[in-house]
Formats: sequence, C-alpha cells, structure tokens
Amino acid sequence: MLFSGSVEQDITTIACMKRKELKIKIRDFQGRFKMDFSESYLNSATEDHLRHILYAARVQTKRRN
Repeated sequence: MLFSGSVEQDITTIACMKRKELKIKIRDFQGRFKMDFSESYLNSATEDHLRHILYAARVQTKRRN
C-alpha cells in the first residue's frame, strides 16, 4: 500500500519523493481508475506537477473507499 494514515502523512510522504520515485508511483498506481501518462509527459512535467498528480489520485481513491 502506498499510503496509510492521515492527509498530513500523505502530503509529507509525497513532498519527500524525488522525480524517479514519483514517476514510479504514478506508473504503478493501483486505484479505481487507470492513469496512463506517457514517459515523455512524465519526463517533461515538473516535480511539483508530478506530486500534484499523485496526491490528487490518492485523494480520489480515498474518497471512493
């Protein structure tokens, strides 16, 4: 499981991730919907944008559970 616990813990966990880990977590994300970003897109996105993508996906998954 990628995350457990509070929103604050999720934010802290994502904030500490570097580009490589963010890309892996986005590509391997196991949620109720598929995220299908190309390698080119992930490479061109800023780390902050990658963090936003991952956090938004995580929030949506938590809301549905």
